[in-house]
Amino acid sequence: MRNDADSMKADYEARRYYRNKGVFVWIDRLGVDHRAMQLLEQLKTVSSMGFSEKKFCVKQIEDDLARVRELEFDSDENQINQVFGRLEYRLTKAYFRFAVGQRFGYVNPRRLLNALDVRDSDSIHVSYRQLFDVRQDEVDKSFYRLALRKVHQDSVAIFLKEITPSSALYTLYLKQLNDAHNRFERAKILCNLERARWRTHDNPSMHQKYVMVNIPAFRLMGVDGKDTITMRVGCGSLETKTPLLSSQMERMDVNPRWVLPASIIKKSVAHHAGDSAYFARKRFSVIDRHTRKKVSVHHVTADMLTSGSYYVVQTGGVGNSLGRIIFRFKNNFAVYLHDTSQRDFFNLHDRGVSHGCVRVEKPFDLAVFLLGDKDEKVIDKIKYSMLAPIGVESEKTDDEDAEEPKKKEIDKRMLIHSVSVNPKVPLFITYYTLYPSRWGVLEEYPDVYGYDRVIYGMLKNYGVQ
Repeated sequence: MRNDADSMKADYEARRYYRNKGVFVWIDRLGVDHRAMQLLEQLKTVSSMGFSEKKFCVKQIEDDLARVRELEFDSDENQINQVFGRLEYRLTKAYFRFAVGQRFGYVNPRRLLNALDVRDSDSIHVSYRQLFDVRQDEVDKSFYRLALRKVHQDSVAIFLKEITPSSALYTLYLKQLNDAHNRFERAKILCNLERARWRTHDNPSMHQKYVMVNIPAFRLMGVDGKDTITMRVGCGSLETKTPLLSSQMERMDVNPRWVLPASIIKKSVAHHAGDSAYFARKRFSVIDRHTRKKVSVHHVTADMLTSGSYYVVQTGGVGNSLGRIIFRFKNNFAVYLHDTSQRDFFNLHDRGVSHGCVRVEKPFDLAVFLLGDKDEKVIDKIKYSMLAPIGVESEKTDDEDAEEPKKKEIDKRMLIHSVSVNPKVPLFITYYTLYPSRWGVLEEYPDVYGYDRVIYGMLKNYGVQ
């Protein structure tokens, strides 16, 4: 044990157990019984999952079990106490590695992905962007205690079978892995197989109706039983990645105002301070955060805009960066699904274009899909409101020389500003580089954020091959 330099969490727990004088798990006064053989049979399956048997001590355990069975001890490296001692330790270490990996995954995505992109740093402190915010089961000390109890209760085989993933997605990836022809194909399958091990508290298989955005595919899929809609989406760029999360669609706001994030103000707006024509053209207003009153753009400076004391707000309607409708759901990032006033990028293959939000190609179709009650009057109002020339009407600006747009008639009785999604519809923003199409065929997508690369790097600790 003291000579073991392996540093996975399960390895530390195995060493901690024996350092704290834990009782023997696999060996008693009668020797080693069938429980060790049950574990060994399970450990031999790791090669079919793409791992090296060496990382789970399979050959060493197998050889020592044979020595015990045949009483083949000697006076050198295979003295009876040495054999039993290393067998006890390796069985527990391999058992912990295997049980934790199958129950929770061999990689912890929260720890891995949330320490990937540096947000800010100085000589003392480094902060990272949160990229993964999906509730899932995570291993704790109680699981190791449970695993040990299962050995003592003679239920090793049953326990390991119970904790092995059984989802259709996991089974599909496992079959695909064994049919893979080259190293690159295997690497992609292994990363997605690992994702299928993560036990999220909510997932699409638990619902009849849901919306799923798969970032590498740059596609949205809405499923309602056998009915499915799909559309292209734009997601966050490599610098401003869309976070992975699960939530529920709660509300649709038509012709929303856009309150610009501080990052966009600093990068794209602040240097236009004093240019009233720019603010008029963009239909930006500057609002004092404390008084909630509009501030004349003539008096606004770059320092004021970046101070955090002022909002920059874009009027809703035609030309608004959020488009004509936004789909709201609770999350910790202030990201949403929304329409867009710039639609040319939907023809691009790489649609990583946003600051983190998801831009949808067919917002009206998504709005209708989300409605629980397909009330034709509500649908008509949503459609009218999304097409009405809001924002084209004459507006007073701080620029006296600005050209006044022509007024257009709007039927205010047909306008609708907000629609509740009732019942709420589950939303999953995911990251699969290999995923079944609606026809059940596995489709391959590029690793646009490089997550496969870092996951595969962690899986190498288990000798992926």
